[in-house]
Amino acid sequence: MARDTYDLGLLRNGTGDPTTQVRLASSRGSMAARIERATLTPMGPGTVRVTIDESGVHTVDAWGDGAAWLTERYERLSARTTATPPLRPQHNVVERALHDVGHLRLPASDSPYHELLPAVLGQRITAGEALRQWATLCLRYGDVAPGPLELRLPPRPERLLAIPSWEFHRLGIEQQRARALRVVARHFSYVQRTVGLSGAEARHALTRLPGIGVWTAAVAVGVSHGDPDALPVGDFHVKNTVAWAFTGAPRGTDDEMLATLQPYAGQRWQVVRLLEKSGIAAPKFGPKRRNLSIARL
Repeated sequence: MARDTYDLGLLRNGTGDPTTQVRLASSRGSMAARIERATLTPMGPGTVRVTIDESGVHTVDAWGDGAAWLTERYERLSARTTATPPLRPQHNVVERALHDVGHLRLPASDSPYHELLPAVLGQRITAGEALRQWATLCLRYGDVAPGPLELRLPPRPERLLAIPSWEFHRLGIEQQRARALRVVARHFSYVQRTVGLSGAEARHALTRLPGIGVWTAAVAVGVSHGDPDALPVGDFHVKNTVAWAFTGAPRGTDDEMLATLQPYAGQRWQVVRLLEKSGIAAPKFGPKRRNLSIARL
């Protein structure tokens, strides 16, 4: 029987994420972890700290108006009670990855608004630039989170809507992504209600919002719902990872990826994460993409 591995790194948008920190420690084959997260809940702002010892015992501390709401969901945040079904390998590469990594369980934050904002920032720019913009946005416009952990909350919808266009420009966020951020803020209640839907339903609902495409919805719902099928079609790296893993080709297309992963329908994102956790990555070659910061124009 495959051991369980918990993909907690998905909860954090970079090591400098002001809203979320995840710390892992391995000792004698066992894994301990600590999750610290500040977010906007239906009950108000809240902060939670989940400490997991090497035997899997959880200790939970929470602060703020959203403390009770967060405490009720701590085992979804730690990926213990999310519905991540066991994989049935159809290819040798998946079987090897499963042997190396174990049964990969995906966390669920139940905070689609929180996840959608950095997903929007990730549109059409490099991951590093998007992570920097997310950190800056939260530090500048997110409130100090309740409790002693020195975290920040994601910007409240009303605060996000009040940011002038020139300030988005200074942050390097061009008009198209700024408009999408405002759409998410304006439809905060609609976005939050998707937590009651299945992953597929939530992704479909979010793509009805202007500026939210298939890729953005998948990136957000993969974390908010722990959706094992939230495949980010349109991602530069994911299709190449799949091509390299399954065919040995260094580059692939979205159509090829969809065809390759068809036997894993319902678990395609889980397969991709399993491959990535096992160390599979397409080779990098060619000149690096040059980033032009609009903040300097």
